[in-house]
Amino acid sequence: MVKSVSTLGALATREPTWFGATGGPGAASRGVAAATRSPAPAGPARRSPAPAGRARRSLLAGSARACDHRRIDPHAITTLEQLRDLYREPSERAVRKEQTRLDAHCREFIARSPFMLVSTANAGGDCDVSPKGGPAGFVRVIGEHELVIPDATGNRRLDSLQNILENPRVGLLFLIPGLGETLRVNGRARMTRDPALIAPLATGGRPAQLALVVTVEQAYLHCAKCILRSRLWDPESWQAKDDLPSAADILNDHIGLRDLAASEAALADSYTNRI
Repeated sequence: MVKSVSTLGALATREPTWFGATGGPGAASRGVAAATRSPAPAGPARRSPAPAGRARRSLLAGSARACDHRRIDPHAITTLEQLRDLYREPSERAVRKEQTRLDAHCREFIARSPFMLVSTANAGGDCDVSPKGGPAGFVRVIGEHELVIPDATGNRRLDSLQNILENPRVGLLFLIPGLGETLRVNGRARMTRDPALIAPLATGGRPAQLALVVTVEQAYLHCAKCILRSRLWDPESWQAKDDLPSAADILNDHIGLRDLAASEAALADSYTNRI
């Protein structure tokens, strides 16, 4: 059992000070102006050519959709009825916990989270999950129905951002180190360079180039079972770094480079000077 993982069973009966906050549930949103929504584009935006690997994935995905799964796997699950034969209906608590807004508990959770994941898909169904991190509270909440995510410069592939141009639907997952439960938020995103929104955003490094404004449609607390099973926050379960290949080793092989020292130097420079 992971000793450091707590549960949030008291959420239903306690005010959001269960996180030990002193600024109150609105502290994360004060000073951030509400943004005026930009009109949706008339059609799919032009995007830069996809990397060869991604184009190949699109072709493979199209081929997979066109085939009959049962020819490949006679045990394939292809209908809701088959799914429900395996899994019973969700409990009333699991259904009723869903929110259509960010209440005080959700806002406090986001204010304490230093790490999140953003999932997107383009118009063709190609998917992407992008990790985002910063000081706790780097994602700012604007009222009950909007939040703002800073986009600091990363690898500049822009996979998620290009997806949002074509399809605004996003799924977000917020984590707090040491906590078993996670917060899931789904909605629609748009991009803006509004200085009033970007200026207050903390990234832990260079200023954000733009901000993602997400209109919240669904939010709910996800249970801690996956964290408990993985022992994610238990240091005793972590593998020794010496047993793992370095990022430079992996990139060297993936890109086809033959200069490990150069790859190590490039990573060190990026992590030191371009955060």
